[in-house]
Amino acid sequence: MSADLLRSAEERMAKSIETFQRELTSIRTGRASPSLIDHLKVDAYESQVPINQVASISAPEPHMILVQPWDRHLIVVIERALLRSELGLNPSNDGQVIRVPVPPLNEERRREFVRVVKQRAEEAKVAVRNVRRDDLDRLRKLEHEGEISEDQGQRAHADLQRITDRFVERVDEIARRKEAELLEV
Repeated sequence: MSADLLRSAEERMAKSIETFQRELTSIRTGRASPSLIDHLKVDAYESQVPINQVASISAPEPHMILVQPWDRHLIVVIERALLRSELGLNPSNDGQVIRVPVPPLNEERRREFVRVVKQRAEEAKVAVRNVRRDDLDRLRKLEHEGEISEDQGQRAHADLQRITDRFVERVDEIARRKEAELLEV
């Protein structure tokens, strides 16, 4: 019973890490990458859809992203979404494709992005700890109902803490790598 609970906790913590990594791809580092903008939502077909569902996105150069809408009527909508984003990008279009130059980051902007990385890392750690809290409550309930012994509950508690510590360390490592990438000139 407790093994299933630990496996479930590990899977849920892994999903928190995946979400954290996906969020970090939207923080620009001065290099062009399609993942920088593919999550941005545009008003298309009477709903909000990600840009990557209405256009192909590529990075043919280190400091340029090309967005080629599949429907030319969406060029203005996509350009507006890029301008509204917090990425500080200035797109231009020629009626066929949207060119998005990715300027090098200045020191102030780098520091701002490092703060954002730290904030997102803390949110990811909170998500991991929330999984631990929920599963600790389940363990206590199982112990209280007599489905597992007190010793089994203590071992499961220690195992859950080790898993949590491992995932928190992973969040820290991912955040350190992203910060180093941001501060790299």
